[in-house]
Amino acid sequence: MRTYADLFAAREFRNLFLANCAGIAAHTTSALALGALTYASTGSALLTALSMFGAPLAGVLGSLTLLSAADSLPPRRALTLAAVLVTVGAAVQAVPGLPLWARFTIIFVSAYVGSITGGARWALLTDILPANAYVLARATMNTSVGVMQIAGFGLAGALLVLLTPYQVFLLAAVLRAVAAAVGWFGLSERPVRVTERTTIARTVRVNKELWKDPGRRSLLLNLWVPNGLIVGCEALFVPYAGDRAGFLFAAAALGMLIGDVVVGRFLTVARRERWVPALRLLLAVPYLVFLLSPPLPLAMVVALIASVGFAAGLPLQERLIAHSPPEARGQVLGLHHNGMLAGQAVCAALAGTVADLVPAYWAVALLAGASLAATLVLTAGLRRTAPAGAGAVR
Repeated sequence: MRTYADLFAAREFRNLFLANCAGIAAHTTSALALGALTYASTGSALLTALSMFGAPLAGVLGSLTLLSAADSLPPRRALTLAAVLVTVGAAVQAVPGLPLWARFTIIFVSAYVGSITGGARWALLTDILPANAYVLARATMNTSVGVMQIAGFGLAGALLVLLTPYQVFLLAAVLRAVAAAVGWFGLSERPVRVTERTTIARTVRVNKELWKDPGRRSLLLNLWVPNGLIVGCEALFVPYAGDRAGFLFAAAALGMLIGDVVVGRFLTVARRERWVPALRLLLAVPYLVFLLSPPLPLAMVVALIASVGFAAGLPLQERLIAHSPPEARGQVLGLHHNGMLAGQAVCAALAGTVADLVPAYWAVALLAGASLAATLVLTAGLRRTAPAGAGAVR
């Protein structure tokens, strides 16, 4: 498979893509509504960042307990169950007057359920498509994230002018229900990858086996740490731009979309590998401009350009699959996804803490500097998994 036409000719991929689009649109609309509600009621940059980006911390718990469900549960059943539970959570968020601790509990429980089944979604790509189509398929799925974030944040920003946050939560619940229905009726059930029961002991054992390999460990750290710190920068868009933060989120999503399209569709395997170093640096360097407290249009350009760098994760994920056992594919991709989201949540909390002490634009620049430092420190470990002949961009 080399083109989008080839990819979307696969019925199950189309349905998985549509379900993912509906889920991401629901997440972005409800996240901005919850962030606006939290900031209006508390005035805290830390709590606002946690409300929008903190839920994936539940992925840490999921990764340490029942992550093996990604390989030991039938994938369609697992994904549908998670979608239904998240739909219920979104509907409860629409209740006015719900205490903030209850809202945080809902997003934590929803994220936990998603964390133990999310790996099944990415492993399913390797089941319904040829092996050489993974990067194109994952890039296309990432593109759906970018498009739906642009649409979701833009729509939520407009709706919050006309509607209450609680009404926006109801819209998110409807989108979640659509995602659950498309997944259930649009996918075929497949057998489990392993016949062992889903247990904490099995999850821990496989995690240890995956982590002890230096090459896999380096790939996971490179996929988690620099990206997480840049998401920490994004977590400060609301404190930085106030009610215009939706424009910054949309610009960042557009940049991610551009990177995924170019790297996933138009670059060969060899070219993808040669572009990895430049893309990893591009992710952090532009945000250093925030030291100058740029006006909103320039800040949008910075967010757009920097977010192209997220595409470096595509060839690194390709390496991760190549260096992992097939029977643990769901768990290793779940570990990558949960660790990435948890790192983003930790960095969002860190960013909020820093921004409660110094101006938001200083905090953005500090997080970007930390990401750049992490990128440089972690570069050496990538040599263990680099394909033969991979080199610098020419």
